[in-house]
Order: sequence, then C-alpha cells, then structure tokens
Amino acid sequence: MTTSPLLPLTAADLPPLAPELVLIGSAFALMILDLFVSNRNKIVTHLFSLAALAVVLFMLATGVGGQGEVFHGMFVRDTAADVMKTGIVLLSGLTLIYGWRYLRDRNLFQGEIPVLILFGTAGMMILVSAGSLLMVYLGLELLALCSYALVASNRENGLASEAAMKYIVLGSLASGLLLYGMSLIYGATGSLHLDVIREAIPHSEERVLLITGAVFMIAGVAFKLGAAPFHMWLPDVYQGAPAPIALFISSAPKLAAFGMAYRLLEMGVGPLSTELQLLIAGLAAVSLVIGNLMAIAQSNLKRMLAFSTVSHIGFLLMGIAGGGSQGYAAALFYALAYAIMSTAAFGAIIALSRAGFEAENIEDFKGLNARNPWMAGLVLCIMASLAGIPPFLGFWTKLAVLGAAVNGGLLWLAILGVLCAVVGCFYYLRVIKVMYFDEPVGEAMPRSNDRVLGVVLGVNALALLALGLAWNPIMVWCQQAFAHLA
Repeated sequence: MTTSPLLPLTAADLPPLAPELVLIGSAFALMILDLFVSNRNKIVTHLFSLAALAVVLFMLATGVGGQGEVFHGMFVRDTAADVMKTGIVLLSGLTLIYGWRYLRDRNLFQGEIPVLILFGTAGMMILVSAGSLLMVYLGLELLALCSYALVASNRENGLASEAAMKYIVLGSLASGLLLYGMSLIYGATGSLHLDVIREAIPHSEERVLLITGAVFMIAGVAFKLGAAPFHMWLPDVYQGAPAPIALFISSAPKLAAFGMAYRLLEMGVGPLSTELQLLIAGLAAVSLVIGNLMAIAQSNLKRMLAFSTVSHIGFLLMGIAGGGSQGYAAALFYALAYAIMSTAAFGAIIALSRAGFEAENIEDFKGLNARNPWMAGLVLCIMASLAGIPPFLGFWTKLAVLGAAVNGGLLWLAILGVLCAVVGCFYYLRVIKVMYFDEPVGEAMPRSNDRVLGVVLGVNALALLALGLAWNPIMVWCQQAFAHLA
C-alpha cells in the first residue's frame, strides 16, 4: 500500500460504501422516528427497519456502488464481501420478522431493538470488508456493543442480565487478546493494512513475534465464533437472551466472524498458514468433541443448540484449516447453511412459544406430531439438516468441509469429523423421537395464530430440503467468492 492515508477522500471513493451508508443513515433516521411513535404503533418502526434492510439487500444483489477499495484500502468491497453481506442482511431481516410477535407480546419491542440490529448489521458489513486491522476492530466492536445491549434487553429477567454480564466480561477479554495480537503484528510489520502485512511477512525477521501475534488473533476470532475452549459464554447467552435475540446472535454474527477470520488469516497473515494450520485444526477438533459431548447432556433445547453450535464451528474451522480456495469456499458454504439452519431452529422455538410459555425444553416437544403435524414436520426438517442427514442441506455442507480437510492434508481431522457427525445425530434425533413417539405431557401446547410467522418458518425449514436437492449453485457462488485464492 503506497497511497498515503493523509490524502483527501474524494466523492469517487464513496460508491462502494453505499450499502453501509444507507444502513447507518436508516439506523439514525429510525432513532429519530421512534421519538414520535407511540408504543401502540411500534409496527411503524418494525416496518421501517425491514424496509431499510430490503433496500440494502437490493443494493447488494444488484451491485449498486460497484466493487473497489475505500479509505485507501482500509475498506474492501469484493465478491467475497458481497456474498457474506447478502447473507448477513437477509439473516438480520429474518430476525426482525421472527421476533416481532414474540417481542411485542412480552412488551420487549422497544425502539432500540431494531436500531441495535441495524447498527449491529452495519458492524458486520464493515467487518467482512475490512482491509486493515483498524477496520476489523471498528466493525467488531460495533457489533459487540450492540450484541451486549440486545442480550440485556429484557431487564426484568435475571437470567438475561447474568448472561449479558458474562458476555460483556468474556467479550472484553477476547477483544483484549485480539488487540494484543494486532499490536504484535503491527510491531513486526509496521503497518495496519492487511495487504501490506501479507507482503511484509515473507521478508520479516520477526517470525516468532508474527506467529505469537497471529495466535492471539486466532484466540479472539475463536471467541467470536464460539469455538472451544472459548465457548463459555455461548450456552448462557442462548438460554438467557430472548429467543429472537438468540436467533440473531446464532446466525448473522457467525457469518461475520468467518469473514473476519478470512480477512485476518488469509488476506493478512496468510504466509503463516503452514505454521498456523495445526493450531486451527486443533481448535476444530476440540470444538467437535466438546460441543457434541456437552450437547448430549442437555435437556434445554436452547442450551443444546448452543453446544451444537460449538460442534458446527468445529466443522467450519475444518474448512479454514484446509485452506486455499476449496477450504474457504467450503467454510463459507458451511457458514451460510448453518446460519439458515440455526435461524430455522430458533424460529421454531419462537413459533411454539407464547407469553407465559417458552417452548425451550426438549420435553415441551413431546407429542407435537399429535397436536400439530405440520409444525412437527418442519422441526423434523430442521433437526435432520442440522444432523447432516441426506438429502438435506446440512449433509452437503459437512461433505464439503470434510473434502477440504482431506485435500489440505488433514485426514485425521476428517475422520474425527465423521465420528463426531455420527455422535451429533443422537441429540438431534432425540428431538424427533419425542415429537413422534412420546405422549404429550401437561397442558396442550398453544397453536400459533401468526400466519406470517408460519409462512416464513415453513419457507425457512423447507428451504433446507430444497437447497439440499439443489445445493450446487450455492457452492459455485461460494467458489466464485474465493476464486482468486486458486
């Protein structure tokens, strides 16, 4: 990077930033609009936030603003960024759609909820387009601060407050590790720009310092992903946060964290990939084992999904450890598919919950087929896809990352992944078993009268089957995002 950061920013630099500018501007406009909207008319702020996300999604899908570098290479909009941003915006929109009735019925839908989601989405978009360590940290902290506030949004729930406090403390620790690693990288290369760092590493004599800095950065990334042993915050946050907030944290931020891993580990310290491969593979292995073993012991569905997330992150890291175009394409495919599956899983919890009743324990699903066969069928699709049973989408994503691991010389990790995938089927099939073969317990689970929610969940769940039957276009899309690594 030869351009001086002191050169003035011109209007020609702004078009690639158009989606982010529209989203941030909409968030500020929503803050002002909310001042004039009564509690009875919060649907206005809800629809405004959905409209803002729809506009941004359209801009990304049609390429408004074009690709390029902004702020002298600190912000990069390329094909990989656009693919991840499209997924992030879509998932954020689904969060608002799923969460509207749930939050409204519990008097939790305040104006700050959609504002925080919009700002958090903007942080994720900045994160996946980061071209420098400074932009990585800016996007990460914008997302983190919004996430902390969202988890604590139910102030009357002691469990939510406890989860938020743990999240803040451990998140701050992870940010500190990430910053320390960045400072070591900066000290060894003299630059914050990722492309300059990548070019300087082969010629640097500070190999030990560079590897140490990269290790600390990987620790920070592992926390944001929820990889073991940095997963301690995940079960408490999933269980304590309102279900729509848990849905949000379990989906789009995981895709953004993958984007951060790609920017830091491939575009930044890529020349150290040989030295770092075993560390990343080790994190994947630990996540696979701990996530599956802990998920088996859970009776709370939210906590089970939290520990299963740790296992899924292990598969995602398997693709990253494989490296190259195939590895990152497989990991992106997995991240996109997992986010869709997780959204559907929490969507089912939301659809079956009512004010005064939370469908968050596995026993709450007993006899669901006798009460609501359609909903039981949707949950079956979701659990089968999460378990990786063919022909659902989850099967093809696991196959892709296993292939990337073998191609990267990590046969032992691929074998462990297959074994853990078999173990993981147990706790997903347990949910299916109680729905179809157990007798209902207690009062009948109330039926949903929200047709919009029912339609969205139906499309979301059945998409896991449809995309499983036509998965190749998505994989090709992901391969195009990382074609430059081939």
